[in-house]
Order: sequence, then C-alpha cells, then structure tokens
Amino acid sequence: MSTLVNYRETFPSLLGRGVFDDFFGAVFNDMNQAVRQSTTGYPVADIFRNEDGSTSMQFALAGFSKDEISVEVKPEKRSITIAGQASEDTDSSPNHRRIAKRAFERTYVNYDDNLDLASASAEYENGLLTVTVPVRPEAEAVQIKIR
Repeated sequence: MSTLVNYRETFPSLLGRGVFDDFFGAVFNDMNQAVRQSTTGYPVADIFRNEDGSTSMQFALAGFSKDEISVEVKPEKRSITIAGQASEDTDSSPNHRRIAKRAFERTYVNYDDNLDLASASAEYENGLLTVTVPVRPEAEAVQIKIR
C-alpha cells in the first residue's frame, strides 16, 4: 500500500508559498513563457566608461563567428543595434561540443546624446565583442578660466 505525502505540510516552503508548484507549473503549463524568462538578457553585456570618456560595450558571444554578428549604428536615432544570427550546426562528430547560441538583437540608445556614434569601432576576439564609442568633442568638459 502506497502512502501519499503532502510535501507542503511535510516540507514547508521558506518563502511561505509552494515554490515547487510555481516553478514546475510555469515550466509545464507555459513553456514559451519559461523560455522567454530564461533567455532575457542574452547575450551577457557589460557597459562601462573608459578613462578617456568613451563608452565600451562588451558582449560574451561564445560560438559565434565574426560573420554572424552585426553592429548597426543609427546616429539620427542615437542608437546602436547589436545582432547575431546563429548558423546551423552541421558537425556531428562524437567529440563535437554543442554551444547554446541563439539569434538575438539588442538596441542601446544614447539618451544623453554625448557620444559620437558615427565614430564607433568594433572588435571581435575569442568570443568577446567589444564596441567602443568615443565621446563627442562638443560634449567633452571644458575648463573656463575665470577673469
């Protein structure tokens, strides 16, 4: 004879809710939503200001070739769009490693309008895309001499 155990009573949730029910319910009831939530923020990006005032954006894009990545600058919209289109993986050798890469498109807007988007440069090396955008000359700080 089998005994059913109510895990909520036996193992109460630390959060006061049925965390397992919420998680598995989301996965099994709405798989598309679970996939969207798990891929939000792909690819991993790091955006920082350099000492010279320029801005660098770095993207971890392991498994992508340079030809599968595009960087589109739209100065009139003050935006940069980074996109990647993964090619089909045709290697079926037993020692082949599958890298989870997927198509993506991310747009970044320079709301402050202090960067010279038309002078942006990009470099791709060892799975790391670095896009550097210099500061506009007229946006640089100016020291005014007081008389």
